[in-house]
Amino acid sequence: MEEHKKEKRYSRVYDQLAVLVKKSHNQQARMATVVAVLHHKMDHFFWTGFYMIDQGEMTVNVYQGPVACQILEKNKGVCWAAYNRKETLVVEDVHQFPGHIACDSRSNSEIVVPFKNREGEILGVLDIDSKEKAAFSAVDAGWLEKILQLIIL
Repeated sequence: MEEHKKEKRYSRVYDQLAVLVKKSHNQQARMATVVAVLHHKMDHFFWTGFYMIDQGEMTVNVYQGPVACQILEKNKGVCWAAYNRKETLVVEDVHQFPGHIACDSRSNSEIVVPFKNREGEILGVLDIDSKEKAAFSAVDAGWLEKILQLIIL
C-alpha cells in the first residue's frame, strides 16, 4: 500500500478505534477490538495479535489470522527482540532475521510494537505479519504506537 494511502487509512482507523475502545474498561475487550479492526481494515495485514508476558513467557493472546504459536521461545525472534530492546521493530524480510520464529511460512515481513502500561512497563507486544515483503514502514510504526495508547488503562 502506498504511504499516503496508509496515512489516510490509519487516520480513519484511529478515529474509529478512539470511539470503540471507550465503550469498555476491560483490557482484553479493548485489545480484541483493536486487533479486529486493524486486521480487517488494513489490507496488508496477514496475522494481527498480541503476545503477552505471562510468568516470564511470551504467550499468545487475542489475535486474528491463522493459528498462532502458543508460546514463543524466550529471547528468540522478532517479538522478543522488540520486547528486550523496548522499541518497535520493522522487519522487511523475516527470513533474514536471525532467530526468526516461523509460526506460518507464508509470513514475509513483520512489525512488532511493545505494549506498555501507564507506568511504562512492557506487558507484551502487538505483532503483525504480512505475506508481502517490506510491507511495513515508519508510517505503520507511528500509527500503531499511537493506537496502542488508546487501550492503556
